[in-house]
Amino acid sequence: MHILVINSGSSSIKFSIFEAGQDAGPGGRFSWPRALFAGEISGVGGAALAFTFRDAKGQELSGAAPQPGDASKKDPMTLLENAVCGPGMPPIDAVGYRVVHPGPLLNEHTRITEEVLQDLEKAVVFAPLHDPQAIALIRDMMGRFPQARHYACFDTIFHQTMPVEASTYPIPIEYRRRGVRRYGFHGLSCEGVVDDMREAADRAKTKFPRRMVIAHLGSGCSVTALVEGRSVDNTMGLTPTGGVVMGTRPGDLDPGLVLYLLRQTKGDREAALAAVESMLNHQAGMVALSGLPNDMRAVRKAAAAGNTDARLAVDIFARSVRKAIGAFVWLLGGLDAVVFTGGIGEHDVQSRAEILSGLEPCGVLLDAAANEAGGDELRRVSAADSQVAVWVVTAQEDRMIAVHVGQMERD
Repeated sequence: MHILVINSGSSSIKFSIFEAGQDAGPGGRFSWPRALFAGEISGVGGAALAFTFRDAKGQELSGAAPQPGDASKKDPMTLLENAVCGPGMPPIDAVGYRVVHPGPLLNEHTRITEEVLQDLEKAVVFAPLHDPQAIALIRDMMGRFPQARHYACFDTIFHQTMPVEASTYPIPIEYRRRGVRRYGFHGLSCEGVVDDMREAADRAKTKFPRRMVIAHLGSGCSVTALVEGRSVDNTMGLTPTGGVVMGTRPGDLDPGLVLYLLRQTKGDREAALAAVESMLNHQAGMVALSGLPNDMRAVRKAAAAGNTDARLAVDIFARSVRKAIGAFVWLLGGLDAVVFTGGIGEHDVQSRAEILSGLEPCGVLLDAAANEAGGDELRRVSAADSQVAVWVVTAQEDRMIAVHVGQMERD
């Protein structure tokens, strides 16, 4: 069985093709799906699209790229379709989508029907900047691949194990009854980390960390507290805008500040709401602090060159993540492991060092050489005598979507 996975963002569409596993794997699951092809279309909504498509060995498939004069190069969905349906491509049996917010009516990964799409339409009120785009993409792809089964996988499902005291907002009950609560996000990433950590512990015949914190740091960032591999808290809440400081999002703010911003914004009520919502999702966070594009490498380069705004941005970012981890350590009654994942978490050596700096008295000892060594595999970067293990794990959201689609196909 071949599964097409689509992971779309505000300006990019990542897609990959997996062959579903057949044999029993870790935790009673079937073996990991085998990645066959992966691609990305960036610049969506801009003047020009950038396209990459590679096989499992990383070899660029130049024949899949749009040719000069090809009208598809202006349409990301046609470009995607042409790539995955090109010569030598396997037939697509199922399509899995990463959907950010299911709303209160959907509480599990699910096959997409018209009823499910209607439930997602009702969830738009919770994620007006994410869900409409996802719904439009799903409807488009269902038209292009009518023979395939289509499935939605949600970033929130993993966090349903959070206790009620973690998920409940202290607001009037009428809003809580409408589904206003803390959902938590980056669940597919966290689930992949937990599975990789369990598999590594089984191979090494070591104990799986009971109390763990996962820092998913990328353009979007969150920190999750786990006990025995189950989420008990997450820094994000009703939406992916809250929590720690992110690339274009501010993280947690005083609610009074949001009211202040609304009062200061000109225009009618709807225009003011749209303007503030756009600002908090696209013009806040690191880009607001540094005045630079949403790219940690560029911000660090500017900071090293003496740019004080860039230096302040990275300091605030590291402090916010450090603060979140510290709060969860107290909540968990101690800590056995910290895991870094996501683009920044996996590749930014300085961020890991800054977040963990000065914690030696707390039993966190980073191995500088291991931290700087790099690599794409699961690896430990803490010293051998560190009381708290520090790991770097590659985010596997697409693989987890393929896992869930494969399971739903078999059920």
